[in-house]
Amino acid sequence: MEPQEPGGLEPYPEPVPSWQQEHHARVDPHRSGSSVSDVILGGQDGIVNVLGVLLGVAAASASARIVLAAGFATTFAESISMAAVAYTSTLAQGDVYRSERTREYRHVRTVPTLERAEVRALYARKGFGGELLERIVRTITADPDVWVAVMMTEEHQLAPVERRHALRSAFVVGAAAVVGSLVPVAPFLLLGVRAAAWASVVVAALALFLMGAYKAKITVGHPLKAGIEIAVIGVASALVGWGIGALFGGPTD
Repeated sequence: MEPQEPGGLEPYPEPVPSWQQEHHARVDPHRSGSSVSDVILGGQDGIVNVLGVLLGVAAASASARIVLAAGFATTFAESISMAAVAYTSTLAQGDVYRSERTREYRHVRTVPTLERAEVRALYARKGFGGELLERIVRTITADPDVWVAVMMTEEHQLAPVERRHALRSAFVVGAAAVVGSLVPVAPFLLLGVRAAAWASVVVAALALFLMGAYKAKITVGHPLKAGIEIAVIGVASALVGWGIGALFGGPTD
């Protein structure tokens, strides 16, 4: 029986040691970059935007009720808006993909020599040459579907996008935005306006730090540096809201 690649897709010329399969599947698995980016996008946006609104309103008013109303209104309006943007932007990516794919099929039919030359140039830049390069070109261009798929990936750097992916992205972004938004709101449920404002900055900075460190840990970069960077940028952005609110007066309590 021929040895199989994990997942049973293609035969290997030699068996894969079980420890390597375990390492690939459990110890160091591939992760979905889109899910990570959606969580970071929604969570960071929720924290920073709501913190900015809370600080701005707290700087202009001593009323905890008004601050909380502004915070919760921003939380849900922001989250719905972020989810909608994630959905429509993901669908737009799918539209771009389909448009370019249709164009590539048209080019394969009408100007095949030019398209074949593009395939040859793509793989020549990867270091292939001679008969091996020509064999690669012949293999790819023998099937129009494979040919177009290669051009979409290698030339246009585009991948297909399904509607269910757009819905999933919207849900993840929206949910992450809600959770992130509630982080700076929480202190205002427990403390007075002034104390809550300081506490909100602290907990938001901590949440942003953990978010940045986690992103660096599962992707690339130094967790400490990434955490500090995203925390400083986020808090500095939110403090703009405090500055605007301070222009309209401060708390009187």
